[in-house]
Amino acid sequence: QVQLVESGGGLVQAGGSLRLSCAVSGSGVFSSTMGWYRQAPGKQRDLVASTTYENSTRYADSVKGRFTISRDNTKNTVYLQMNSLKPEDTAVYYCNSLSRPIRWGRGTQVTVSE
Repeated sequence: QVQLVESGGGLVQAGGSLRLSCAVSGSGVFSSTMGWYRQAPGKQRDLVASTTYENSTRYADSVKGRFTISRDNTKNTVYLQMNSLKPEDTAVYYCNSLSRPIRWGRGTQVTVSE
């Protein structure tokens, strides 16, 4: 069964950093463009970064210059390095395939305090 398992979230002060990981079981999904999404309370889930299998990346304007998405194709894992975190980055972060989405994982909570 293909699964997405996100980890690495936590509580951090504004200006701090976190590195999220997303382990993907199922090479068929992982070979596609993968993305990190986030959902704040009461808001819709938004795409914040994506990477093709060949490591071509795109970012939402709100995170450009602060977040870096990467992937290790040998480990079926996608990462999100988050620097200069702001309170408005507080959300549950999820990963999924953009072109072959599967059932969402549980996500990982990121909380940024003032």
